[in-house]
Amino acid sequence: MNDTALRHIGRYCPELSTLNLQNCSRVSDEGLIPVCRGCHKLQSMSVSSCTLLTDALLTALGNNCLRLRILEVAGCSQLSDAGFQVLARNCHELEKMDLEECIQITDSTLLQLSLHCPRLQVLSLSHCELITDEGIQHLGHGACAHDRLHVLELDNCPLVTDRSLEHLQACTSLQRVELYDCQQITRAGIKRLRAHLPDIKIHAYFAPNTPPQANPQPRPRICRCCLIL
Repeated sequence: MNDTALRHIGRYCPELSTLNLQNCSRVSDEGLIPVCRGCHKLQSMSVSSCTLLTDALLTALGNNCLRLRILEVAGCSQLSDAGFQVLARNCHELEKMDLEECIQITDSTLLQLSLHCPRLQVLSLSHCELITDEGIQHLGHGACAHDRLHVLELDNCPLVTDRSLEHLQACTSLQRVELYDCQQITRAGIKRLRAHLPDIKIHAYFAPNTPPQANPQPRPRICRCCLIL
C-alpha cells in the first residue's frame, strides 16, 4: 500500500467508513489527506505504526471527518498537541483513541479531549511520557468522566502519581486501568481508588523487595578455579 493507491481511494470511495492501514509504513500525509477530503463518512481509522504521519493528517481528519469514532495512531511519534487540538475540537463523536507512543503529546491534548469529546470510552496513553497528574485531572473533570470512560491505559507514564488516581475517583463508569511501570504509583493509592470504585480492574506491577541474606558470607578474593588448584 502506498500513497498513490490512497489517492484513488479518496477519489472514488466516498462511502468508505472504515480504513485499517496498520503497519503500512510507506503511507504518508500525501496519501491520507485525500482520503480525509473524499471520505467524509469515515468512522474508523487505524494507522498505527505508520511513522511518516504528521499533524497534517489530524488537521485533515478534524476538518473533514466529523463522524470519526475510532482513531488508532499508536507509534506515530510525529503527532503532537497541535494536531490533536484540531481533531478534538471538531470530532465530537470520538469513542476510542489509541495514542500509545505518541511521545510528543502533553496534558494539553487531554485538556482538549476532556472539553470536546464527551463520548470517549477507551483511551490508551501508554508510553506517553510527558503526561502528568494535571492531564489526568482534566480527564477526571471532563464530560466523558462520569458515565462514558471505561478503559484508561497509563502504563509507562513515569510522571503519573497517586494524585492521578485521586482524580479518577470521579470516573464512576471506569472499568479498567493499566498502570504497569508507573513508578510513582503506590499500593496505597490503588487501594484508595478501589475504595471508591470497588468493581474496577487495576493492572499494575510492583517489583518484589530483595530479602537480605541471613548470614552473608565474605566473598573470596580469588576465583573458584584458583581454590581448586
